[in-house]
Amino acid sequence: MKPVAIFRHSLTEGPGYFATYLDLRRVPWTLVKVDAGDAVPEDPAAWSGLVFMGGPMSVNDDLPWVARQLALIARAVDRAVPVLGHCLGGQLIARALGGTVGPNPVKEIGWGEVAVAPGAEARRWFGELSAFSAFHWHGETFSLPAGATCILASRWCANQAFALGPHLGLQCHVEMTPGLVRAWCRDWEKEVASLAKIVPSVQTPEQMQEDLDARVRALNAVADRLYDRWIEGLKR
Repeated sequence: MKPVAIFRHSLTEGPGYFATYLDLRRVPWTLVKVDAGDAVPEDPAAWSGLVFMGGPMSVNDDLPWVARQLALIARAVDRAVPVLGHCLGGQLIARALGGTVGPNPVKEIGWGEVAVAPGAEARRWFGELSAFSAFHWHGETFSLPAGATCILASRWCANQAFALGPHLGLQCHVEMTPGLVRAWCRDWEKEVASLAKIVPSVQTPEQMQEDLDARVRALNAVADRLYDRWIEGLKR
């Protein structure tokens, strides 16, 4: 099988549990370290699938690799190479397919329940699961690209995930590990410094790390379900 290409945009926002998932299933993968200057490939045919991780930047920022990734995603979708995006990655996919990315009504940081949408498309990805606790860390969000179906929503963000055939864009994070949560909590002060006070959609590091191992295990089980569905479409 061709390897899965995983695009990292920030040192502390790597593939996390997704890498563990692929290793356990012996699916080969390659990490493209965009944050370290790795070139964005032009041809998606070299990969069985493309995965885009998160990052503190915006897809609307004037960064040279943003346009290259948008073009790569568009070509991958045209050629039926599955794409998967986490947070910034989901926003990249949405933008590449004609959606928009802009400010969410509030910052959403920490653990929060997301509800699975009714309908056959959501059941295809989530089975009979109706809700779960996801991890969030975003200030922007995406609109749905043409033809996509919203399959997940939260109190603070209407579009938490969309599906379009074999392609999946996530606003929330399902790839978390305890180590990733702890690392991101070290940036908490920087993220919320602009807020006059803590708002209900933003948790403190103490709140985010409470019962952390159990929360992450539960999230990993949901990720297994999503990733199982996604890898079914990988190019062999």
